[in-house]
Amino acid sequence: FYHPTPKDTALECVKLAIDVGYRHFDGALVYFNEHEVGQAIREKIADGTVKREDIFYCGKLWNTFHPPELVRPALERTLKALKLDYVDLYIVELPMAFKPGNEFYPKDQHGKYIYHHTDLCATWEALEHCKDAGLVKSLGVSNFNRRQLELLLNKPGLKHKPVSNQVECHPYFTQPKLLEYCRQHDIVIVGYCPIGSSRDASWVNVKCPPLLEDELLVSIGKKYNKSSAQVALRFNVQRGVVVIPKSFSPERITHNFQIFDFSLTEEEMKAIESLNKNIRFVELLMWSDHPEYPFHDEY
Repeated sequence: FYHPTPKDTALECVKLAIDVGYRHFDGALVYFNEHEVGQAIREKIADGTVKREDIFYCGKLWNTFHPPELVRPALERTLKALKLDYVDLYIVELPMAFKPGNEFYPKDQHGKYIYHHTDLCATWEALEHCKDAGLVKSLGVSNFNRRQLELLLNKPGLKHKPVSNQVECHPYFTQPKLLEYCRQHDIVIVGYCPIGSSRDASWVNVKCPPLLEDELLVSIGKKYNKSSAQVALRFNVQRGVVVIPKSFSPERITHNFQIFDFSLTEEEMKAIESLNKNIRFVELLMWSDHPEYPFHDEY
């Protein structure tokens, strides 16, 4: 459900983003562009724009690499593609294991996904070894619900707790309960689709109305001479949610960064919070029969 980007797009976009001021880059082996992202970062280090320690790169462990013996090789594939010595954050992309092998999306002859026994605690221990080996600075998760987070937090002999949980988060899906749970446990929420999502019906719930056309966001934007996208990003940043807007447009990459010269009032924050429809753009329904599918639970 990830579409590879045209050749060199990621390279140029990441270089521009670093020039604009972005320092946090959210990537993954299954985005098929880590080599370009790594090249962009290395070129910007070479030309003196940034140092390695200024950049925060997040990589992701894909579903087919959950068995403990596959975890470090998967991380090493990411490091090799990036040509970097370490990543700042490495996260379990989804709590659902798929059949290991060369296929990222293994299917049987009837086109049904082939799942694999999921043991999140065993996978986590293998990640802890990667951190102890210096290949990654911090460990986190993505798309985990409360029960799945508790599984790790209550794990006997837990050595490194998850520092973050990357989940969908925007004014139409504000995640109040998961946010509160994560705050109590010092887990940072990283919000994906913070300005909504593309309308690609193959993996996006198009029943959810386009976020950026929301009247409230547009009208608040007018007051500050900002766009609805900038208001949506500012909303999450102001409530302590890290945002990772995706764009391959130079104008929008620049525009999405310009959210630090204004702040929303308490009333505006409350009004935006009340836009919550509890509807996801990214439901991943094709995997809803997986035993660890995370979105059956309330949060």
